[in-house]
Order: sequence, then structure tokens, then C-alpha cells
Amino acid sequence: MQAFTLPDFYLPYPARLSPHVERSRAHSMAWAREMGMLDAATPDGGLIWDEEALARMDYALMCGYTHPDCDGPTLDLITDWYVWVFFFDDHFLETFKYSRDLAGAQAYLDRLELFMSDTPPEVTSPAEAGLKDLWERTVPAMSEDWKRRFIVSTHNLMVESMWELENIDRGRIANPIEYIQMRRRVGGAPWSANLVECVSAEIPPGLAGERPITVLTDTFSDAVHLRNDLFSYQREVREEGENSNAVLVFEHFLDCSTQEAADLVNELLTSRLQQFENTALTEVPALLAKHGSPPDEQLAVGAYVKGLQDWQSGGHEWHARSSRYMNEGAVTPALKLAPSGLGTTGFLTPGRLGLRRRVSQHSHVPHRPVGHLPLPDFTMPYEVRTSPHLEAARQHSVDWCRAMGFYDSLPGVEAGGVWDERRLRGIDLAHCASMINADATPEELNVSTDWLAWGTYGDDYYPMIFGTVHDLVGAHLCGERLSLFMPIEDGTPVPVPANPLERGLLDVWLRTVAPMTIEARQLFRAGIERMVASWEWELANQAQNRIPDPVDYVEMRRRTFGSDLTTALAKLKTLDVVPGDIYQTRVFRELETAAYDYGCFTNDLFSYQKEIEYEGEVHNMVLVVENFLGVDRMTARDFVADLMTARMEQFQHLADHELPALLTAADLSDEARAAITRQVDNLKEWMSGVLEWHRRCVRYTEPELRRLRAAPDHLPTGLGTSALRVLLG
Repeated sequence: MQAFTLPDFYLPYPARLSPHVERSRAHSMAWAREMGMLDAATPDGGLIWDEEALARMDYALMCGYTHPDCDGPTLDLITDWYVWVFFFDDHFLETFKYSRDLAGAQAYLDRLELFMSDTPPEVTSPAEAGLKDLWERTVPAMSEDWKRRFIVSTHNLMVESMWELENIDRGRIANPIEYIQMRRRVGGAPWSANLVECVSAEIPPGLAGERPITVLTDTFSDAVHLRNDLFSYQREVREEGENSNAVLVFEHFLDCSTQEAADLVNELLTSRLQQFENTALTEVPALLAKHGSPPDEQLAVGAYVKGLQDWQSGGHEWHARSSRYMNEGAVTPALKLAPSGLGTTGFLTPGRLGLRRRVSQHSHVPHRPVGHLPLPDFTMPYEVRTSPHLEAARQHSVDWCRAMGFYDSLPGVEAGGVWDERRLRGIDLAHCASMINADATPEELNVSTDWLAWGTYGDDYYPMIFGTVHDLVGAHLCGERLSLFMPIEDGTPVPVPANPLERGLLDVWLRTVAPMTIEARQLFRAGIERMVASWEWELANQAQNRIPDPVDYVEMRRRTFGSDLTTALAKLKTLDVVPGDIYQTRVFRELETAAYDYGCFTNDLFSYQKEIEYEGEVHNMVLVVENFLGVDRMTARDFVADLMTARMEQFQHLADHELPALLTAADLSDEARAAITRQVDNLKEWMSGVLEWHRRCVRYTEPELRRLRAAPDHLPTGLGTSALRVLLG
């Protein structure tokens, strides 16, 4: 029996089938035989695959569905790539996952990577033979930019297999956030997106790293993986003992039934597909306009979007028919008066329309009274330390904000500035800086305090100046100007600041970057630009009255909260000591994002009433969970608290066990090891300091919220004046 009944899938695009499937079936069978894949033995003497097994899995049918418009030779090539990647996955499972041979697995993966080069070693296995052949047949037709991205994707899906293996060895099931971001790397869908470029068109190099393009790729990847997890749960979890599956992750984290978990995974799959559509329709056109992309680049991006859509619909059809998966009931009987045949498996079903999720995201009522949110118990194993220079930094902050004009009236807010001195003193950002930079010198603490003040002021400035009138163009132009006040080269002329935001940025930027290298300045500016762009993202959601997709929210929340900004300075000081590839490892990436999520969710719990009731916001993790799970605020609060605990436990394990092993294996200098250790200690103090600041700060308390909402004596009252009062809140 199936472990659960397959849910009603959101299927917005019809599936189509290539006319070249039969030739690719014959070609891929002959190719797999030539590479030795049909003779590869398992440790117990059986075969990984034989001809019958490969024929049943029918990867030519999958590629015919997912790439319906490519010619015969291209379909052959793409099919061979998928035969290779599924063979790699099954061979790795049989050879290393069951035996828990971690050392052998790492050596196998290290050698396999050498076959993505111009000078590969001698072939010793079918996986090596296949990768060598495919590499030589593929890369001559592609650009260097594509080659670089494809190497990264292939590296990730091979190397991150160790994460799955280590979790099996520990008997550990990942938390939901960790699972989604790790599944992208180990699941291979970003690699599939790269192959879409081979068939449709390459992403123009200048656009590949921009948020709309990365969101298209990430949402595509998440949807592919979540769909695969639903179809493969029976085989992977019940039969093979795997624990890397979204249904199992939800089942374990929420302590719910398998059916309930499967339904939630399908809800998330629908949400990710609709995030894809929202990005394609609202963000991509703006991106092309921003870059002044010529027609050929616009056509390339359009072809890429269409290629990803074809993959989604075709991938579903293949999963519904392949012997590899649990798919009873996936191909529904034809309905009376409804079309039947290819591409109609979800026709006229409620899930096919995806309306429930779309309506839910866009039906939020702003400013609904929610009252104070009782806070949960927080898991915090790290002590708080405070700088001895706190009092001086407090006075410096008050004076600096006054000098930068943060208390001044502004156009559109003539009755009062974004802040006043009383509000600044109540926020007490120097206290926060003194805990996350306890060992700073007096000047370093002043700089850290000023960055917190500038970022918090900007976070308040954008919704007040641009959000109330939905001025997205003005916000974007403001962001473009802000980049001018972060010169990379010394002596670069800058415009005269036109407002407090520009004046404050220029002042604190020049004081911060003086001792930095050019590379460090570029990285630091990029982090600030991402934070500013995330404020624009918030305004766009607010204009659509759209509660964010859960995954997009978590990833963008790290930017809106300024996590990179407030933790970056220590890392930037050691670029000449610590090899850059250390920061790209799973261990360090997960350490950082786990810490960031803990801090961001802390803020969301404390600021729930302020944001939902007083500001009419849609950007709060508690609200996102309420909307996604369909639960009340207290249940959503507990879910967020559980996520924080899970991320903290993950951080502790990484810091105490996996980081020391990584540093030993990397053979770093004592200076580099000390620098990385200090950076991890900084993350600990950042988390404990952020929590303590929220506990002491008046910014989120109900009396302060009421005070700010109350109309000052000099303001008009009566009909038509409510908007002015909202501005002052």
C-alpha cells in the first residue's frame, strides 16, 4: 500500500512530449551500456542497473516531457546527462550510504570532480566514464560563464551527498529551513536548470546573479525537489531507509501524520510555483528595464522561463508514469466533458487552479487588532557580554543622529521626522552594538552603533516615505543613489547628500572602509546594496497586499534585518588570512544562516504587534506561518520558537563538532583558525546580544506603540487626518 494518498497538485502548464523520444531511448540504452553502467556491481554482488531496470525508469521519456522542443541530438545529450546523474545517485547509495563508508565516499567524490576539467585522469568507473564523455560533448557549445555555473552545480550535487550520508549515520532528520536550502544543493535541480540553458538559451552573464533570476532558479529547484519527495517517499523512506525527504521532515518536525505532512509539502510546492510566477511577471520585466537589456537578452530570459515551466509540467507527467516512484492515482481517469491524454492529469481539479493558496496570500486585512503576543521561552546557551564603552556610545549615537538629520522633518512628513531624540534613546542601539561587539574599541563601537542606527533608520524611512503612497519607483531611485555614497576608490567624487539617509551613509561608510582593501570594500557595499534592495522587496509585497511565500520570506528576512551588515566587519578584516572557499563550505554557510534566522525570528516575535496591528505589515514570520499553516497566532508563535530552537541546536552541533573537523581537514594556519573561531564566537554573541536587546528595548512594548500612535497636541484632528497619525507611528 502507498504511504499516503497523493495530493491534488497545482499544474498550471500543460505537458508536451518531444517527437524524438524513441531515438533517445535507443541511444541512452546503448550509451549506458558503453559506459559500463549496466555491468556495475553492488557490494553484495548484484547489479546497480540492468537493461530492464533502465528501460522501466525511462529517462528518455522524462527528457522528452521536460524538454519537448529540442532537436533529436540535443535530446540524446540531455537524456545521457540524466542517465548519468541517476546512476551516480543509485551507485552512491549502494556503495556508500548503506555501508556508512564516509572516508571512501569522500575520496570517490574528490576523484569524480577531476573529470570536469581539460586534463582528466584515467577512467576507473562507469560514473567517471560517463562524466568525462558528457563533459567533452557539452562544454564546447557553451560560454565560460555557463561552464563556471555548471561546475558549481555539479560539484554541489556530488559533494553535498556527504550531508545526506552524515545525517543517515547520525540518525538525524534535518530541520525544515536547513532541508530546503541543502536539498537545492544535493538534489540537483539547479543543475537541471543549467541544462535548460543548453536547450533554450543561456542566461545573459550580467543578469545571472540578480535576485529575479536566482529566485526563478531557486523556486524551480524547490518545486522540482518537493514534487520528487512526494513521489519518492515510499521508495526512499519506507524501503531504502533514507531520511532526506521533505515529507519526513514535516512529519518529524510537526509531529503529524504522513498524510498531513504530504499535504503540507504540496502546499509549499504550490507556494513555490506561485512565487515563480510572481517573480516572472513582476520582477523580471523590471530587471530587464533596469539593465536596458537588448531584445536578444530579453528573448533569452523569456526562453529560460519557458524552459523551466516546461520542465515542471513535464517532470510531473514523468513522475506520474515512471516505475521509479509511488504514483498510484497520479494519472487520473478522464472526466466526462474534460480532455484526456497527455498533459491533462490535473485538469479541473481544485489543486490544478491553485486558488486557495493565492487567495490566502492576498486577502490579509492590514492593521487588524492582535494585541500583545506573549513571548515563548527562548533557547539561548550563550552568555551576554557588554562593552565598557556603552555610555559613551549612547551619547555619541544621540549626537550623531542629530548631526545626520535623523530628527529633521522631511517632505511628506512635515509634522515630524522619521525619528526624534526620545525615540532614538528608547531604541538604544548602542546597547545592542555593545553586546554584539563587546571587545570593540571606543571608535569601533561608535561605528557599529552608527551602522545599526543608519540601518534601523532606513528600515523605518522606506515604508514611511515610499510605502504609504506605494512609490516603488521612488524607492528604487533612492536605492540607486545610495550606492553613489559608498565609493570604492579613495578620492572618488560623490554627490551632495540630499537627505539624512544619504548623509548618514556617506559619513559612516568613509569612517568604516578607510583601512579596508578594495576587495573588502566591494563585498561590504554589495551586502549593503542587498539590504537596501530587500527594503524595495518589502514595499512591492506591501503594494500587492501579498504575504510572502515562506521560503522567500526566510531568505529575504536575513537581508531586511541587516544580518550580513551587522556581522560582516570581522569577516572582512581577515580576507587576507582566511581562504575564501572556507566561507562557501556547508558548515560555515549553515552556521551563518542558522544564526541569522535565530536573530531574525527573535525580532519577529517581539515586533509582532507593532508590525501587524500598528504598521499594517505583512513581513513577519509569525504571520507567514499563520497564513501558510492556517493556524492561530499562538500556534504560529510556537512553530517559530521551535524553528529557533532547531536552528540553535544545529548551530551548536556545527560549532562544537563539524567546524573543528573542517578546520583540521583544511590544514589552515594558526592565524586563520583563530580568525574563524573568533568569527563563530561573534555569531554566538550576535545571537545572545540581539535577544537581550529586544528584551530591554522599549521599541516593541505596547505603551511605546500607543505613545507613538497618539496624536501630538499640535496636529490636526478629525475627518481626513488619520493618515497623518499613521505616518507618525
